[in-house]
Amino acid sequence: MKRTILAAFLAIAALLQAGTQSLHAAEKPTFKLGWIVFTPWMPWGYAQQSGILKKWADKYNVNIELVQLNDYVESLNQYSAGGLDGVLGSIADVYSIPVANGVDTTIFPIDYSNGADAIILKNKDKLADIKGQTVNLVEFSVSHYLLDRALETANLKHDDVKRVNTSDADFVAAYKSPDVSAIVAWNPQVEQIQKTGDAHIVFDSSKIKGEIFESVLLRTSKLKENPDVAKALLGAWYETVGIINGTSPERAGVIKALATASATDPAGYEQQLKSVVLFSDAKAALEFAERPETKDTLIRVRDFAHRYNLLGKDVKDANAIGIELPSGEVVGNSKNILLRFDRSVLALAAAGKL
Repeated sequence: MKRTILAAFLAIAALLQAGTQSLHAAEKPTFKLGWIVFTPWMPWGYAQQSGILKKWADKYNVNIELVQLNDYVESLNQYSAGGLDGVLGSIADVYSIPVANGVDTTIFPIDYSNGADAIILKNKDKLADIKGQTVNLVEFSVSHYLLDRALETANLKHDDVKRVNTSDADFVAAYKSPDVSAIVAWNPQVEQIQKTGDAHIVFDSSKIKGEIFESVLLRTSKLKENPDVAKALLGAWYETVGIINGTSPERAGVIKALATASATDPAGYEQQLKSVVLFSDAKAALEFAERPETKDTLIRVRDFAHRYNLLGKDVKDANAIGIELPSGEVVGNSKNILLRFDRSVLALAAAGKL
């Protein structure tokens, strides 16, 4: 009889414990982070597959879902529409898509393109040869920004070329068309296009070092609800990139996995890595965010968005939207801040306190 009562008691206790665990699991906030295949962002896929991302998410009691999309602009549009809580994006696109649509966004720099974004001409090897050509690119995106900056360095006008909007999913196929003579693309597609034999890079992001930087973008409202999600994401990023930038025995296996995911071999991915700078620690990211050149870039990006009426045709002033720098200084309208750096989380990470 005692055994029966004891067994019944243990069964009830087990059910109560299981119910409590299920309740705690259900209470975990879930964050959806969108991303696409792009050389510096491939570590996110590995962080998910290896369990590194889950380890950091569990540490901060959050669920993080990586959502891979095939189209870059679509990922930003989904974020803007509320379908994603965060997304990976270049600074030019952060300002011209979600921020321009009124989405208050907090950014955490994780890398910058140092040649990964490039302007390619077919059978021409000088930037000046681009004049009068039709250029395929993702219009009003970071590629468009790169094109404008290239034209400026060559003393050409922005309207000295024609543009054809082309999805990044179609870069390689578009270049193979006999009608296409110029394209702006990014790795790994740049590497694939170069294999055609008639492709010449006439300008790339290394010529405007640090201007094309990428970040984790989070909706500020979501971040305020649970600041720990940023800690989990950055913790996973720094651990993964620490392996890539390091010399540990496990690095070779990680590079092989990233190469396979990028449709190349390890040597090819190593070559692609030379075209980006990945921040493997928060100190480097914080120093980058606080440097004067980053403020200059933000002003150029703002002017780019205003030039093409990306903030709306009724917006007459480029300063209509405010950008809060890590120092607390605001560029633009301090009463309408929609783009922010979160220095507190980066400082915490830089101090090794994640």
